[in-house]
Amino acid sequence: MKTFDELYTELRAKAATSDPESGTVRLLSGGVHAVGKKVVEEAAEVWMAAEHEGSERTAEEIAQLVYHLQVMMLAADVSLDDVYRRL
Repeated sequence: MKTFDELYTELRAKAATSDPESGTVRLLSGGVHAVGKKVVEEAAEVWMAAEHEGSERTAEEIAQLVYHLQVMMLAADVSLDDVYRRL
């Protein structure tokens, strides 16, 4: 289990390596548009899981949405501090 901050740190490190085998790196290479499509897809899956699949599946989908939101943060050059200042 990792925290929101730990996940962000891990994703930044993956992005810095530019490892072509990394799914995070491949997604980032598609830019904001590609990442945005995944964010929208995952948000819809959260909604559908909450409506029809129960709390366990909803938690899984929320975790995937959080991951993709953090990838968007990297793609859009938004830091944790940028987000935290607005919470």
